[in-house]
Amino acid sequence: MLTWLQRDSLTFPPLDKALREPNGLLAAGGDLRAERLIAAYRHGCFPWYQDGQPLLWWSPDPRTVLFPSELHVSRSLRKVIRQGYFQVTFDQTFADVIRACAAPRDYADGTWITTPMQQAYIDLHERGVAHSIEVWQDRQLVGGLYGLAMGRLFFGESMFSRADNASKVGFTSLVEQLQAWQFELIDCQMPTQHLHSLGARAISRQAFAGYLERFLDQPSLADWHGAGDR
Repeated sequence: MLTWLQRDSLTFPPLDKALREPNGLLAAGGDLRAERLIAAYRHGCFPWYQDGQPLLWWSPDPRTVLFPSELHVSRSLRKVIRQGYFQVTFDQTFADVIRACAAPRDYADGTWITTPMQQAYIDLHERGVAHSIEVWQDRQLVGGLYGLAMGRLFFGESMFSRADNASKVGFTSLVEQLQAWQFELIDCQMPTQHLHSLGARAISRQAFAGYLERFLDQPSLADWHGAGDR
């Protein structure tokens, strides 16, 4: 039975109560205030829904993750990075990145990054929890991604690209920076060919919960304002 969240409670049901079909649907309802979003990620779930649907919370099994040491950068992508076609910054224009991620795409109808969702993550950014990576070409924003950093874990949310390889360059820069900061894991949520090409793989929900328990409250070396190419 699906749990409906109460607005006055930040408690989520145990992860093993998530449905098998659709895979990982854990709860519905609640709201997008910052305290609930932080509680959700700490618990191991995330919001994902379309306009016209109730607010839905997910914890899929298996979970797609990337361990920074397992990042795969192809020869062609490494060549693009060396040639300096793009410049990468961190936390320079979060709102522009999330709006670009929410823009319509040729392969999808609508967007799950609704206007309330955008504002919720902008609020998290202002609290120092959500972060953006920007990819620039000729001073134009051509790619980027955003997510949440807690302890030594990064929870990726979405990325966009307006130029070939732009999102891959941004993601690669993020992973290499997180590895330097001794982050243990990047949550990619759901599998895509794009992520698997960069080294992402599946682990069980139980294993993912173990990483949450071990690393959510570990001190971080991250300096988001000092990162990037500038």
